[in-house]
Amino acid sequence: MELLAVLSGSCLVFTLAMFCAGLSDLRKMFSTKSTDNIQFLPFLTTDLNNLGWLYYGYMKNDWTLMIVNSTGASLQTIYILTYYFFTPEKCSVLLKTLLSLGVLVLGYCYFYFRIPDVDTRLNQLGLFCSIFTISMYLSPLADLAKIIQTRSTKCLSLPLAVATFLASTSWVLYGWQLADAYIMVPNFPGIVTSILRFWLFWQYSSEQDTYSYKSLYA
Repeated sequence: MELLAVLSGSCLVFTLAMFCAGLSDLRKMFSTKSTDNIQFLPFLTTDLNNLGWLYYGYMKNDWTLMIVNSTGASLQTIYILTYYFFTPEKCSVLLKTLLSLGVLVLGYCYFYFRIPDVDTRLNQLGLFCSIFTISMYLSPLADLAKIIQTRSTKCLSLPLAVATFLASTSWVLYGWQLADAYIMVPNFPGIVTSILRFWLFWQYSSEQDTYSYKSLYA
């Protein structure tokens, strides 16, 4: 039980740190009045992921899941609203958000009305949430081709990569301790994608420094 309490605390601290990493993007949007070099998809997928796991945590009466994901959903909603306010592509952002909310509502209606058995509902909901977690971890890699082409990691956040690595590792260990594969398995991609982002920062940091040096004397 002591190990479980330690892992629960680690999940709380590192996951909230991961969510708060978006505060730097929030500050940047307010200071520049734009959304340049800021990705919208991670905000949206993370918000949906939080809402799904919040329901899963409620059904399992897991306060660690409920606290983390209720806080995360609130923060991601603020990021989404701020992004919408400053982006020039409001129609595209609004359409993506409404479609995602529609999928979420349909999913909730399906689980609540079509699956009366609690255990079956919990298993299918766990699978549903696992898919969203994997999409959340993979979404920052949507610009991978652009990063490699431009040899620039400006659209990636190193603090977010570190927080994601620590949070996903904590959740893997927490899920392993609870023998809950729905918590454990989908967080493995978070470890893998974080390591990939570390490699990108290492691979292109020297080149970015070279370009910055040249630009000073151009």
